[in-house]
Formats: sequence, C-alpha cells, structure tokens
Amino acid sequence: MTEPGTRAAENADPPAIPGRDAAPGAPAAPGVRPSSRRTGLLVTLVLGGLTAVPPLSMDMYLPALPQVTAVLHSPAATVQLTLTTCLAGMALGQMIVGPMSDKWGRRRPLLAGMVIYVLATALCALATDAEVLIAFRLLQGLAGAAGIVIARAVVRDLYDGVAMARFFSTLMLISGVAPVVAPLIGGQILQITDWRGVFVVLTAVGLALTALVWRTLDETLPPERRHPGGLGEALRTMRDLLADRVFSGYLLVGAFAFAALFAYISASPFVIQEIYGASPQVFSLLFGINSVGLVAVGQLNGKVLVGRVRLDKVLGTGLAVTALAATALLLMGSGLFGHVGLVPMAAGLFVLMASMGLVMPSTNTLALLRTPHAAGSASALLGTSTFLLGSVASPLVGIAGERTAVPMALVQLCCAVLALVSFLGLCRPWQRREESTP
Repeated sequence: MTEPGTRAAENADPPAIPGRDAAPGAPAAPGVRPSSRRTGLLVTLVLGGLTAVPPLSMDMYLPALPQVTAVLHSPAATVQLTLTTCLAGMALGQMIVGPMSDKWGRRRPLLAGMVIYVLATALCALATDAEVLIAFRLLQGLAGAAGIVIARAVVRDLYDGVAMARFFSTLMLISGVAPVVAPLIGGQILQITDWRGVFVVLTAVGLALTALVWRTLDETLPPERRHPGGLGEALRTMRDLLADRVFSGYLLVGAFAFAALFAYISASPFVIQEIYGASPQVFSLLFGINSVGLVAVGQLNGKVLVGRVRLDKVLGTGLAVTALAATALLLMGSGLFGHVGLVPMAAGLFVLMASMGLVMPSTNTLALLRTPHAAGSASALLGTSTFLLGSVASPLVGIAGERTAVPMALVQLCCAVLALVSFLGLCRPWQRREESTP
C-alpha cells in the first residue's frame, strides 16, 4: 500500500494564515483540505483547550495524591486507581464518541460530553471515600474523552499533510500549557484548601470550555461526509483501520510512548516527594519545567523540522531519545551509580518528557494521513490505545512500593523498546520511502 503522506506532501508549502478565508473560487492552500474552512485564533485556542482536558484532569490532581491517601485512609495503590480509572474512562469514551462523531457530526457529541464532564467533576469534589471517588473519576474520564477525540477529528477535517503536522504542533503549544500550570495551580490550591478544591477549579474550567465550544466551534463534518451506518458499520470501519499494518504500527508506537509518559505522570508524585523529599510546590515546579521541555521541542518540530525532515525520521529520533532517557533513569534508580540526588533524576525525566515533543505530533499526523475517510474512528482508536496502555502502566509503577524509582524506570524502558519495535517492525519507514520515491 502506498503511503498517503508522500515525500511531496510532507514537504509542501505551509498553509495560509489560519483564520483568513481564501477568496471565493481561489484554490486551497497546499496542505489544507479544499472543502474545509481553516480555523481562526479563538477556535484554535478552543481546540487546544479540548486537548488539554486530560492533562488538566490528571496533572492538577497530582500534588494532592499523598493528601488524598491520608484523608481518605486508603493505601497509595488504591488512590492511584483514581488516575487509572479516569484514564481507562477516557480510553473507552473515545471508542464511543469517535464513531458517533463520524455519524452525527462533531458538535453535538462534543457538547454532550462536555456537559457530563462538568457534572462528573463536581461530583468528584463531593466524594466521601476512595471507592466513590474512583467511580466518579471513571465517569469524568468517559465524558472528558469527547474533547480530545473530537478535537483530533476536527483537525483532520480541516487540514492535511504538512499543514496538519504543523497544526498538531500548535495544539501542543496550547495544550502543553496545561501540564505546565496545572500542577502549579494544584499545589497552590492545596495551600488554601484541600484536595476537593482541585475538583472545584476543574469544574469551573469545564464550564468555561463548554460555553466556548457552544459559541465558537461550528460543525466541520458536512452531512455528505458522514457515515450513516450504526454500530456494525462502525466496528467494520475500525476493523479495516486495524487491518492496515502501517496504521496499526503508528497506533502502537503512540500507545507505548504514552504509556512511558504516563508511568512518569503516575509515579512522579511519590518518586519526587516521598523518595527525594521534595515539597508539593517543588514537585509542581519540576513538573512544569519538564512540560516546558515537551512544549519547546514540539515547537522546534513544528517550526523547524516539519517540511524539512521526513516525519518518520523525526519520529525515530524521538523514540531513540526516549529509550536512552529511560535507560539512564533505570541505571540511576537501581543504584548502579550509587545514591543519586534529585537533580540527576529530574534531568533524566526532563529528557524523557521533551522527547515526546517529537513523538506525539508525528505519530498522530502519520496515522491520520492514512484515514481521511474515517477521522473520528481513527482518532478514537489512537486515543483509546494510548489511554488503555497508560492505565496499565499506572499500577505497574507502584508494584514495588513507594521507596524505589526502579518500577517507574523499568516500565518506561519496556514501553520505549516496544514502541521502537512497533515502528521498525510494522511501519517499516524505509520501505514506504522507496514506494513514495518516483
């Protein structure tokens, strides 16, 4: 099968400035779908906000994990399930909302999901024990999935080729602010109230984002491009997508890379605060610095590399750096270099996070380039696979208790290696480069 995103498409000229519609009858800018309108700045910010729903839901809550453990009188492994169930809910929710958006359009399923997200988040603030909180976090994840899966589908509706890769990098800049500020906000909230206040703030953010979606985001999937079938057709579409070896390869690459990232997200509050003795505020600062690295590398990718370097090369480089960083973390955590302090461990985590700025945009773009006919279902499969593997990584990092960083680093290394194996074994970029060369 010939790669949909050929060398010519990857090196096309950049699109016109978003928000400026072409004159009637004028040809579409390279990389922009002819039948689509491009986004203005406000809609771009809204799409970035929708992709920020998962890091907001996860990262603002992270500094409160030790406090929740103490207040609800639950072991750390049980409290970590509040992360796992939210992530699993986001995975399952995407499988439901993605095909719905291919059938009924993007706007209605998105609004319904956001309303339920707001209600579920408010209920989390009222939870009286860990089991109730876990249940409400599951509902929060199910509903919050609508934002991320439909935002990706909207981008595929509007853009193609190089333009899509650059727009994903722009979204990373916007949504990347969330993991930078969310732990900082969470840490400050804990200075004036308890962990319930975190969910109150998340409820307010959800309300504001729902109002912006209602007012600014128009429908991007016209009726003639929708899938009229029901559940059977949706399942057949997903089966056909998974039968594409290259698409499945990128799906696994993104899923394993995200699992390595989520191993860090899930374990770092305990590793940084319990093992290395950092305060919630110091942890939040370090988490923010790491997120800045991810955003900065993502912008380097979008502004400098895309259009000049093949996306497969960028992806391969990012995966190699991830594996090297995970190896270093494992060696330090196992005591091979003696007792290392916080700074070397923080440096290794910074490199691992920053490498995701190369991996994530490239994976999404290369996968969605192959699926213009079913962007919602493809986005659902991409999102579900990443969140499912992330939810598996979460309990594994705590399997040896709270006094060692080895499980976190080992899970990260295994995931990085599996991502590289999927990339080389299924995507086989050297073969598709030959196919796309005249």
